[in-house]
Amino acid sequence: MSTAQGAKRPGSIAQRVWEIVLPTADELEYILWDVEFVKEGADYYLRITIDSPKGITIDDCERFHRAIDPVLDDADPITQAYILEVSSPGIERELKTREHVEMCLGDTVEIRLYSALHGAKVHRGILAGMTEAGNVLVDQDGKVLEFDADKIAKLQTVYDFSAN
Repeated sequence: MSTAQGAKRPGSIAQRVWEIVLPTADELEYILWDVEFVKEGADYYLRITIDSPKGITIDDCERFHRAIDPVLDDADPITQAYILEVSSPGIERELKTREHVEMCLGDTVEIRLYSALHGAKVHRGILAGMTEAGNVLVDQDGKVLEFDADKIAKLQTVYDFSAN
């Protein structure tokens, strides 16, 4: 299975966990979509997101959780107590890496910018690709616009629920 390596800081907890759980994801034929280690209030959360061409169910999340729990315990990459969450990226998924963009080419996306461009901070269109420099290309009504990667606050797919 292919994996979508996030832009993790070398040596970060998220990067170490990624490396530890990747073989299990490959073995179980899941795509390792993202790994985050965050503090919210008094609690720390290790959030691992998995995907599959067939989609992800709650049973898949439980299966992966059970498989990585002993692996993480053995490797012990996190010194403080944390809550482990395993989930799907969802139908409206955040795209953080080049691999994410490549997997979602042709999908409708929404780009949220830090500051307005062409009079708006939010743009929608069809994901057309990514430049070598990491800029995102979006087709808006037949016109391909290029969005500077450094100016993108969030890039995510958008699902049209009214179409079904």
